[in-house]
Amino acid sequence: MTNADASDARDRDPEGRARNARPRDGLGRPLPYGTEGVPRQPEGVVRRPQETVAEAQALLDAGKPFHAHEVFEDAWKSGPEEERALWRGLAQLAVGLTHAARGNAVGGARLLRRGAGALGDWETERGEDRPYGIDLAGLARWARELAGRVESGDGDGPVDAADEAPRLRS
Repeated sequence: MTNADASDARDRDPEGRARNARPRDGLGRPLPYGTEGVPRQPEGVVRRPQETVAEAQALLDAGKPFHAHEVFEDAWKSGPEEERALWRGLAQLAVGLTHAARGNAVGGARLLRRGAGALGDWETERGEDRPYGIDLAGLARWARELAGRVESGDGDGPVDAADEAPRLRS
């Protein structure tokens, strides 16, 4: 096998960076090659904060928290330094919901609490509780409540991501 063959088999771009072309389901889980998956979010998109919030909310409402996390990640990586912790905390909430919907109660609860803590820290440090209309206190309450339910095993297995989707703005 040549190096080119090896990098094609590992989904690498011409520079050798990982580019997983494998299809994924609505929760971001890899599917077998050749299976039709859910379209992935484009990476590295720079959006205005209001666009980030609106797009992430639409994805959360559609039961695609993994995809919403990618939207928040773009904002985290491309936004101003003073807002990175805000977007990272929101991404953690989306990933926590993703894990809870996949049936990973421990990881889901941990990330939901981490995201809630990050939002609380950001609010305290910045003295701002509703950046871009985002209800930080409400999201933190939602995350902690869901983390508790997921950990205690309330319900029958994984949560439904669309049913549990938070409202970013109240």
